[in-house]
This record gives sequence, C-alpha cells and structure tokens, in this order.
Amino acid sequence: MGLRRLADDLLGAHVSTLGGVATAPARGREIGATAIQVFTKTPNQWREPALVDEEIARFRAELARSGIRAVVAHDSYLINLASPDDALRAKSAACFIGELRRCRALGIPWVVSHPGNYMDDPAAGLDRNARAYADCLGAVPGDVGVLIEGTAGAGTALGSTFEQLRALREAMPAGSRARVAFCLDTAHLHAVGYDVTGAIDQVWEEFDRAVGLALLKCLHLNDSKGAAGSRLDRHEWIGEGTIGAEAFRRVMSEPRLAPVIKIVETPKGDDPVRHDRRMLRRLRAYARAGARAVQTVGSA
Repeated sequence: MGLRRLADDLLGAHVSTLGGVATAPARGREIGATAIQVFTKTPNQWREPALVDEEIARFRAELARSGIRAVVAHDSYLINLASPDDALRAKSAACFIGELRRCRALGIPWVVSHPGNYMDDPAAGLDRNARAYADCLGAVPGDVGVLIEGTAGAGTALGSTFEQLRALREAMPAGSRARVAFCLDTAHLHAVGYDVTGAIDQVWEEFDRAVGLALLKCLHLNDSKGAAGSRLDRHEWIGEGTIGAEAFRRVMSEPRLAPVIKIVETPKGDDPVRHDRRMLRRLRAYARAGARAVQTVGSA
C-alpha cells in the first residue's frame, strides 16, 4: 500500500524513541507530522548508548520511507555547560559530544540545547557555556549544529533574553559560530514576559533586530499554564492556555516563519497519538484560515 501524502509544511511533535531511535519516523508519520524531534538517549540519565551500524541504517531507511522532511534532536536534561563545577561541566561536555556524534551518524542536522545554569555569576557562566559549546563542536567535525533554545528564565538559567542568546553565539570563535543557530519556544517567551499574546509579530521583529530572523531554525509551539512573565515553564494544549489561539494563528500564517521547523511539546495525556494529531490538525487549520484571509484581502 502506498504512503499517504504528507503536508508541505515543517510541522510535527516530539515523538518517542521507545524501542530504538529507528521507531521514531513511523511514529511521526502516524500523527501526520512532517517534522519530528527526538531524544537519541534517555534524557534524565548520564548513561551513553552505543548506536550500532544496523540501528543507524534502519533509522535512515525509515526516515526516507516516512516522507518526514526534518528531524531535530533534543539534548539531555542533565547537561550544564555553564556550571562552575569543573567535574560537572566536563561530564556535561562528554554527554553533549556524544549527542553530536549520534546525530552526525544518524544524519540529524541539529541538536536543540538548553543553555546551562550559571550558579555563580551570569557573565562567567555565559563565557563557560560558550567555550564549552565551541569545544564540543570542535570535537565533532562535520555539519551537525546546535540550536540554542531560549529558556523560561527560572533560577540561574541562561538564555532567557534575545540579547543573552546573541551573546552566547558571539562569544564563540567564528568557526563554531557558523554551526550555531536558535530555537525559540512560545511558552518560554510568554514566561519571560515577551508579549506573545498581544503582539507576537513585534516579538519576531525584536528577535530580528537583536539576533537575526535568519538564525531562527526551530520553533517549539506550546501554549502555557503560567501567566505572562511568571517564569513558569508548564506547557498546555494549543489555544487552551494563557497564550490563547490568536498567537498561534499568526505564527502559522507568518510567511517569514514558513521555513522554520515547528514542533509541539504539548501534553500527551493518556493518548499521545490522539493529542498530537489534534494539535497538528488545529495548527494546520490556523494556517489554512490565514491563507484564506490573505487571499480575501488580495482580491478585495
């Protein structure tokens, strides 16, 4: 039987790799995704898995068969490349190098990475984080790159502001910098206090001025359980949280964001397939409505 044609967008969800990373493309296709995000290892353990050639070949074959157009990986939750603790930072670097190597083997072009927690001094932490990113990239030659994700700004986490994201990248040597771009999360932006609900178009303008919209390669589309500016990172289903539907309608109809990979990390509930499918259907309905509105204005 032939495979059902997928949409012509770059939209999907974080999907499970239970049973091996090669199972992920089929899960993505099952929910109607054209893009997926995966963990290449258990994110809350230090243990480093060894990918065998058979698993690598199977993942590449399954991805080609699926028709999915884009894949990104997300690094381990344990990694803290900004830590002042030399032992933790070294352990984190080894883990991150492992992530880059697995992605290079699998043909995954980007690793989404949360900046670290500085713990002591923000400037010192930023410098440690930037140097660690550069060292890790230097240890894994090739095309695989890092998408530094903007954070919700809780505690001593780096990367909550556009200026700090830019500073992280600019602190790296030019060779490393060429392999670094960014991922933004609507729930994180909302938590920090960017006006996602009332003026999301202006948020993209601000990012463009501070960093450059061409460096935005991935968006995590998540509604939020927390209030604007709360620094609370708790995701909600699209259109059902404190951000609301209009912001996501504007994202899905914004031409400048068309080439950006869009991943939902919304709650899976007791039925991940059903909930991911309905989130993608909802976002695509927003995109269609936006396209119709543009056509109506154009023909007026």
